[in-house]
Amino acid sequence: MEKELWKGNEAIAEAALRAGCDCYFGYPITPQSEVPEYMSAHMPKYGKVFVQAESELAAINMVYGAGGAGLRAMTSSSSPGISLQQEGITYLAGAEVPCVIVNCMRGGPGLGTIQPGQSDYYQCTRGGGNGDYRTLVLAPSNIQETVDCIQEAFDIADQYRNPVMVVMDGLIGQMMEPIEWKPYKKRELAPKDWAATGRYGREEHNIINSLYIDPELCDVHNKHLAEKYALIEKNEVRWECIDCDDAEVIITAYGTPARIALTALENLRAQGIKVGLFRPITLWPFPEKALHDLVGNDNVKVILDVELSSTGQMIDDIRLAVEGRKPIRYLGHAGGVMPTVEEICETAINALKEVK
Repeated sequence: MEKELWKGNEAIAEAALRAGCDCYFGYPITPQSEVPEYMSAHMPKYGKVFVQAESELAAINMVYGAGGAGLRAMTSSSSPGISLQQEGITYLAGAEVPCVIVNCMRGGPGLGTIQPGQSDYYQCTRGGGNGDYRTLVLAPSNIQETVDCIQEAFDIADQYRNPVMVVMDGLIGQMMEPIEWKPYKKRELAPKDWAATGRYGREEHNIINSLYIDPELCDVHNKHLAEKYALIEKNEVRWECIDCDDAEVIITAYGTPARIALTALENLRAQGIKVGLFRPITLWPFPEKALHDLVGNDNVKVILDVELSSTGQMIDDIRLAVEGRKPIRYLGHAGGVMPTVEEICETAINALKEVK
C-alpha cells in the first residue's frame, strides 16, 4: 500500500469522513482550523452536513442534537474552545449520546498561546463539566496513529454510547507525515433503536435526556453509567512499552514528547544507560495496572515523567499507579517550548545518580 503525505489536521478530517461521519459542527481556532476548513470543502461532496457554528458552545449542542438522532457527529477545537464545550460534553455523557470530539491542544491557561501544549490533561481525563462522568480519551503520538484512532473512535463511541475524545498537541495537527490509509477493523454494533428518530411502530417516542428530578432515579442512572465506565476500563485501555524489560529509568510520556523521549532513549542506550519508555495511548482509562506491574520490577530505579505542561498533570496518574514504590522526577515546559533530547538525557542521568 502506497503512503501519502498528509498534514495532521487535514488527515483528521479525512479519517472522520472515511469512518462515516455524518455531521460536523465546529468553529475555527488555532491550531486546528484546518479541520473545519477541510470538512467544509469535502463533506458536501458526500451528502454530509457541515455547519460552521457561531461558537464552540453552539457546535457542541449541535453535536448533541445530531448524535441524539442517531447520526455520527463530530466536533473539533483547541483548548479554550474545548473549555466552552464542557457543559455540552457532560450533557452528552449523561444522556449517553455518542460522538467524537477532537482537541488539538495549545498552551494555557486562559487564551495562552497558539503553540502546542498538553495542559488539558486534567480537563479531558477528569471532565471539566459537572457530575460523575467519563469520556474515553485517545492520545496518538503521530499522524498515522491519529487517523487510526479517529476512525476507530466513532465505533467506540457507538458501542458504549459515550463521547470519545481524541487529543493531541498542536504540533501533530500542524506537521506533515507519510501515512497509509489502512482498513480498520469495524466493530459489531447494535442498531440505534434508542435514537430520537420518531416512533417507527413504537408506542412511545424515544427521549434523549440527562435530567432526573427523582433522586432515586438519578442514583440508578449514575450506577448504570459507572458500570459502563468499568466495562470501558476493562476492554479499552491501551499503552506501549519500549525497552522496558531491563530498564533502570522508565520515561513516561505521550504525544510529541514521547517521540522526543524515544530519541533520548536511543541515545542513552548507546551510552550503556538502561532506559525504557512507557507511553499511554488511552489517557482514560489510564493504563494504571500496566505501569504498576512494570515499576514492581527490581531493576527499575526511577520514573521520569515528560510533559508539555509547566508542573505536570499526567504525573498524578503516574503517582497513583506507582504508589510511592519508586521515586518520580519531572521534566516539562509550557507555552509551546519543547523538551529537547539533551534535556531528557541529562535529567534521566541525574535522576539515576540521585537514587543510586
